[in-house]
Amino acid sequence: MKYILKKGFTLIITLFIVSLLAFLAFQVIPGDPTTKLLGTEATEEAKAELRAELGFDQPVPVRYWNWLTDFLRGDMGESYSYHMPVREMLGEKLVITFLLTLVSFAFTILLSIPLGILAGSIRIRWLDSLITALDQVVMSIPPFFIGIVACFVFGITLRWFVPGNFISYTEDWGACLGYLILPALSIAIPRIAMTVKMLRGAIHRELEQDYVRTARSRGAGRGDVLRRHVFKNALLPVITFLAVSAAEIMTGTIIIEQVFTIPGVGQLLLASISNRDFPVVQAIVVILAAWIVLVNFAADLLYQLVDPRIRLR
Repeated sequence: MKYILKKGFTLIITLFIVSLLAFLAFQVIPGDPTTKLLGTEATEEAKAELRAELGFDQPVPVRYWNWLTDFLRGDMGESYSYHMPVREMLGEKLVITFLLTLVSFAFTILLSIPLGILAGSIRIRWLDSLITALDQVVMSIPPFFIGIVACFVFGITLRWFVPGNFISYTEDWGACLGYLILPALSIAIPRIAMTVKMLRGAIHRELEQDYVRTARSRGAGRGDVLRRHVFKNALLPVITFLAVSAAEIMTGTIIIEQVFTIPGVGQLLLASISNRDFPVVQAIVVILAAWIVLVNFAADLLYQLVDPRIRLR
């Protein structure tokens, strides 16, 4: 319980710092949205009136406090460019982005763990070297390049889907998930290669431990030792890495959404940065950061459950 409370307190402090930095980042940038909203020919009186309407005439601490308390109540402000609540703008887009993240993470887990265990169990030297080389190649390929190739091969050449013809989950869940398969795999493939490499290395390290030699000397077969001891111990460091992958996959969706023209928060974020639409950008940044922090918090708890030694420390 003490470990959980400590991690929970750290989580709250981290989220507070993230929200503060997200807010202050847009206060130090030269200029303000009034020029973008009113145009370069607007008078100073009109700009001053708009600044007062947007709250830019108030001290920064007051503006941050007002923004933070409103955000915690679910009020993310109003978009400067679209003149509508940010919460309404982000609703469906956030669901699509989170859905793409979850599908990518599911592919990462379902494919990397079996492949990693298989790679770590191989005893044929040349095959092990080949797997290592292929793993290195796949790790070096960026997700957006995989996405571009997937669009060209499966979209333009084979015509299995129409790039950009996205169907929202509000219309058809099955069609939505079907469209997300290739983008999700594009994000997951490099993470799968990294996880396979880590799990393979962890298995090899565990096979050199004294407890493995002791178990073998007592007559236990190699397969039995792998199943009962090695795989479990080798998975411990991989858990944290998979948590980091879940966090990084979320940021990777921002880029891959542009490749496949998926109407998630990625397109909205880039457009809002260009338009200096601070309420939209701040909300997206805080939500993405909160996702990363919460995922790492969940990983810490899971790691503590799997490895009781953490509770003792």
